[in-house]
Amino acid sequence: MPDSTHHALSQQNTTEFCGILSPAKLPSAAADLILLGDLTGRYATGSYSRLASDRRSLVLREERQGAAEHGHRITAAIACHIARAGGTIDQLTQLLLHPEHDGGRHAQNIALRSGQPRALDYIRRVWASASEAVSTTRSLSSRHEAYEVVATLRDRIETTPWRGERGRTALRVLRAHLNFAEIAGGPLHHASERQTAEEAGISRTTLRAVYETVLKPHGWLRRLRVGHGREGSTWYLDAQPSRFRTTQYPPDPALEEWPTPETATTADIDSTVLGRLMGHDAFAHHGLGSAALVLISALHARQDQTVGELVGTSSVSRATTYRMLNRLADHGLVQHTGETWALAPRALEGLGNSVPALATELGGVPAQGWDTVAERHGTTGLAARRKALHAAQRTAYRETLDRLAEHRSKAVVIVRDGREVLVPAPGPDEIPPTWHAPDGRVLDPVTGRPVADWRVATDGRLILITSSDQRSYDELAAAHAEALSEWESVA
Repeated sequence: MPDSTHHALSQQNTTEFCGILSPAKLPSAAADLILLGDLTGRYATGSYSRLASDRRSLVLREERQGAAEHGHRITAAIACHIARAGGTIDQLTQLLLHPEHDGGRHAQNIALRSGQPRALDYIRRVWASASEAVSTTRSLSSRHEAYEVVATLRDRIETTPWRGERGRTALRVLRAHLNFAEIAGGPLHHASERQTAEEAGISRTTLRAVYETVLKPHGWLRRLRVGHGREGSTWYLDAQPSRFRTTQYPPDPALEEWPTPETATTADIDSTVLGRLMGHDAFAHHGLGSAALVLISALHARQDQTVGELVGTSSVSRATTYRMLNRLADHGLVQHTGETWALAPRALEGLGNSVPALATELGGVPAQGWDTVAERHGTTGLAARRKALHAAQRTAYRETLDRLAEHRSKAVVIVRDGREVLVPAPGPDEIPPTWHAPDGRVLDPVTGRPVADWRVATDGRLILITSSDQRSYDELAAAHAEALSEWESVA
């Protein structure tokens, strides 16, 4: 539609919506979303979209599950707009179920195929989630403001004491999420567990333990939506977390988590250095570890510190600080003059580099030096093996999703004459093998021509693929049984 017409229509409907939500007002973007739907494909991600041949633009997939997911995202976005404008669930229901509002097609389809009560129950659930999200998150009006929030969060992370091995591991995980947030341009970002584990240089088991015992309970990190399919989870970083204690309850003395008076209440590290080094094999659990990583970050933030000062700035206990400094000195990464310690020249650019430079320069990290450290500690290849394992898990998971997308059912196994025989579960959509076309399409038994929009799954079951049909597998089966019953009664 022409821009002038679209603008006039947007203004007209904004006025109409403001009447519904009086005295609150909706922004024009919200009015457009309610009236016209998602024209730009902003909410079509993951299973409903794919990269085009130019590798830059998105192309929508004709997939029932993806279409339903897309419609749910639009509905949730509209609910958040209404909640932020001070509206009510009745006003949201009125806007979504209006027959001329394309933004409410998902709720309208639920009402058509499953009845009005189920649609109203769905809207109530969406409204409850939207109200909670709006009340617990901050609305950012510009990208500059979002970057300010991320910068504030980074400063808070760098000045918070992270005591004990568990606390330092939590720091690595939080820094990994901060990396994702900086790329996303705000505290709201997407990341899978495998992706985060690779970024932080830890296992998924350790990652989940840190999520549940440190980051999520104390408000640093919130999972707004669990990942599904090919999409990672949706996370939100909070710049003002709740009361944070670096020890958990009960603290574990074996992990050095007892609070000691020698560590200060504030820290001073450079988390950028930590974020660049933590994924390397040299800083794995059986390598230099998180304590050395934090000490290097503290020395990069401020050179020439005594052991007592490092205990305060890094939140590492005195005994561990002495032990790790001696280990780093053996690798040529730190040096001490009298009672003060500092990073060796060009320490962050690898070992054995004699080119003079300021120790405070942060450059790239050539693999040669850190690989030597990892080899001496026997941790070489841990990151590569972890990535290979995650890649295999992703492949297996996607194959499972493909089977589920084809509505495959479990087969019954019987033993006959000593042989195992697979008996597929009966279904109303099973078709004879003579109807199978070589390219996976369905042949019309009368004309012998392929039927449009119908496919045959690998287990021999018929699949309907259209953009307009939003029914589930069970609903399709019920519709088939009803049609068959009507046909037999007429016959």
